[in-house]
Amino acid sequence: MKIKAVIFDLDGTITEPYLDFDQIRTEIGLPPDAGPLLEVMEKMTPAERKRAEEILYRYEQLAIEHSTLNKGAAETLGWLRSQKIHIGVLTRNTRSNASAVAKKYNIDFDAVVDRNDGPVKPDPFGVKMLCKHFKVQPGQTLVVGDYLFDLQSAKAAGAIAVLMKNSEKSEQFAGFADYTVDSLTEIIDIIESYEK
Repeated sequence: MKIKAVIFDLDGTITEPYLDFDQIRTEIGLPPDAGPLLEVMEKMTPAERKRAEEILYRYEQLAIEHSTLNKGAAETLGWLRSQKIHIGVLTRNTRSNASAVAKKYNIDFDAVVDRNDGPVKPDPFGVKMLCKHFKVQPGQTLVVGDYLFDLQSAKAAGAIAVLMKNSEKSEQFAGFADYTVDSLTEIIDIIESYEK
């Protein structure tokens, strides 16, 4: 079965990891082990949530400003484009931030699903939505990310989960992945292996 689409996480996958969620939680006034930030924010009072959103927004703007593309990102995206393989982004960030990264590095995404579109990762909603948009089956789709939620959303949707190992922390999620890569260019080999 040919691979017809690749869905990428944004921070830590397309770009090198920048956001320090423990630091963000601390500034908001949460303990480091409070849990996933977006889910914790849903339980806040409107005033608490507004303040938390402002803090998160500031960090996300800094992440764009200080972002650098991950090793092999530009080459891999260029190769996918040359092969007419759909390129999606599934992020717990925002569409405008994904667009800002694309503009900064002169790269293109065919479609973006962000935290405002529906249930966020690890829910399979975003993977399914992008597959439907691209008119491809989840089994024809790679989902590439550096965190457990990326892999869980892929598996729950029936897609192929690829772990981008960018830190010792990310390596602990290897057991949830179908493949692990150290550089995005390695997904080219994975895709070509499906051609045989």
